[in-house]
Amino acid sequence: MWSSVLSVEVYVSRRVPRSRVPRSRVPLALLLGATLTAPLALPTPAAAATGQYTVTALKFTVQTGGRTCTVDADLYRPAGADRAHPAPAVLATNGFGGSKADGQTDAIGKAFAQRGYVSLVYSGLGFGRSGCLISLDDPTIDGLAAAQLVDFLGGKRAADDGTQADFVTLDAPGDPRIGMVGGSYGGAIQLATAAVDHRVDALVPMITWNDLSYSLAPNNVAGHRSVPGAFKWQWANGFYLIGEGQPLLEPSLDPSRINSLACLHFVTKACETVRTLNSGSYPAERTAELLAYARSVSPVSYLSRVKAPTLLVQGQADSLFNLNEATATYKSLKAQGTTTKMIWQSWGHSGGTSDPAAGELNLSQGNLESSYVGRRILAWFDRYLGRRTDVDTGPAFAYYRDWITDPNGTYATADRLPAPSRTLYLSGDGKLVDNRRKVTRGSRTYTNWPVATSHSENSLYGVLGLPDPAPYDTKGTHLGWTSEPLKRTTDVVGAPRATLKVVSPKAERTQNSGNAADRLVLFAKLYDIAPDGTKTLVHRLVAPVRVPDVTKSFTLTLPGIVHRYEKGHRLRFVVAASDGAYFGNRGIKPVTVVSAPRDTGVLELPVVGD
Repeated sequence: MWSSVLSVEVYVSRRVPRSRVPRSRVPLALLLGATLTAPLALPTPAAAATGQYTVTALKFTVQTGGRTCTVDADLYRPAGADRAHPAPAVLATNGFGGSKADGQTDAIGKAFAQRGYVSLVYSGLGFGRSGCLISLDDPTIDGLAAAQLVDFLGGKRAADDGTQADFVTLDAPGDPRIGMVGGSYGGAIQLATAAVDHRVDALVPMITWNDLSYSLAPNNVAGHRSVPGAFKWQWANGFYLIGEGQPLLEPSLDPSRINSLACLHFVTKACETVRTLNSGSYPAERTAELLAYARSVSPVSYLSRVKAPTLLVQGQADSLFNLNEATATYKSLKAQGTTTKMIWQSWGHSGGTSDPAAGELNLSQGNLESSYVGRRILAWFDRYLGRRTDVDTGPAFAYYRDWITDPNGTYATADRLPAPSRTLYLSGDGKLVDNRRKVTRGSRTYTNWPVATSHSENSLYGVLGLPDPAPYDTKGTHLGWTSEPLKRTTDVVGAPRATLKVVSPKAERTQNSGNAADRLVLFAKLYDIAPDGTKTLVHRLVAPVRVPDVTKSFTLTLPGIVHRYEKGHRLRFVVAASDGAYFGNRGIKPVTVVSAPRDTGVLELPVVGD
């Protein structure tokens, strides 16, 4: 939710080491079958890039969420932009915990002003020196506040000091030509704003969410999101502490920033949601309230009102908002006829300590023109803000390939999302076989312990620049199925699916208790096993599942990946009882998986080139 991007950073303090959310700065309190074509060459924007601009600090008094508060902003005005020579505008705000003054939000203002755009960057509600409570990019609060800044850019209102923006291109009186760009918390705000204000002309949301109920407590069972899945306690509580600590990190006597002693800086429903998830108990009424609120502040609930052309950019290395979130948004927008395209770049909220790979977007280096994603963003704005109909905005889908060494060829493109094309079967002897006739009849059992016995990641270690132990699974607490060595290189692009049937008498006895926490929880994942036995859990991603009914088979969707399984490597599909980054089972619930040639689990892979 909650990191600023565009070279991507989680901004809360400027004194913490970099992370793989590149150049990240976070306080220690934080714990954020396709048809392939050649990569696209894209033009630079039509606007002259003089590189000269002025910056003016502004304040705006806004009415939103039943409160009156001040929004703190900076206006970047390119040289030559005046009433006689207006320019399109770009609006942006920070990631969770950041402000207009952090390096990345500031970089957005500079980068686009240098390229001829009027840029207005502001501290989001409850952050920096802006007032009001943190309301999780609620369209009825944060979106309406942003719409009042659009009013300023459209000449309908002045800043508090009387400053007028009479140098922005208008499509109609009060209707500015405006785009939005930014990531994570600064990505969802774009969709929230466009849902309540159709004057917004173009969006570039990066590494952001589709459904916070999935982001914070993912249940990867298809069609069963009526109950929370497994709570991401590390991510959620880290950001909750950052939000509640805002008055200490940015001292302010502004009463609009204070809620109550029980919920200091968030809107009340946000605090109640985190407390319910932390309780580990999900009775039906409380669960319904939790899910309803989380979805009400999520694009999943208001995408039908988003009409602005949208370029989605999501990170492959992201256990907070994985590729499936952007895919869900992409499919919804496409289905309703909203112009949309999607890019899966390399970096997201998760990972190690390096900057973006060579050739990847890193706005702090000003490499828009020299990075694939940067050129795509410039082309998007050139087309929908510059209204250049001759500009090619690129293919429907593009994805970064980390096995390509040439920085100019790391992206592959496609006219559609890859679909599952290869099927493997879970044999009773622990093998992953390519033909149902090869399945051996048999059953195997695992059980959970009172403590977590599998490890995928310590979610915030990468953000903080700390080392994280390699993923592992403790014997007896997981089951795995391993393929024969691959006879040829296999590229998986997309979200694998698995259909399973498990037997768990203890879970069967408790699953109808009326409390969703009593249902069986398991964690599915896919390893790459090298010939020397080295195991790689791609980007440390797992699929938590709260099984709806252990008496029936169920289908789960794993997080999307882009990964090359080299010839001679083996695939290993694992179902584990627990994971230290999530809340798991309540009580001990042994699980048995039975396999037979005509009745066994299935793993489907979206393999490119099959």
